[in-house]
Amino acid sequence: QVELVESGGGLMQPGGSLRLSCTASGSIFSINAMDWYRQAPGKERDLVANITRSSTTNYADSVKGRFTISKNDAKNTVYLQMNSLKPEDTAVYYCYAELVTTRGILGAWGQGTLVTVSS
Repeated sequence: QVELVESGGGLMQPGGSLRLSCTASGSIFSINAMDWYRQAPGKERDLVANITRSSTTNYADSVKGRFTISKNDAKNTVYLQMNSLKPEDTAVYYCYAELVTTRGILGAWGQGTLVTVSS
């Protein structure tokens, strides 16, 4: 049994900042990669950023230069620092992780956290 729990969403004015966190728990040996996705109303879920075991990062063009993904391996936690927020960043943000567990390699999703950017 593994679980991803996100936190840090909320309401922010344009130009502001938020930091999302996602912590994995359960029978985890290690984590291959952790991703942040987002889904705006009426739209598909899109990849925002990901970070691999070796800390290689990748970003969607729409967030490059504004968002930073990082991780704390000791805490099985990934972060998404979001700066210079825009109204179009409004979405439910989901964490996804590829986990090495006692039952093999598993993919797991968090429950999502809502980010609203509005004045």
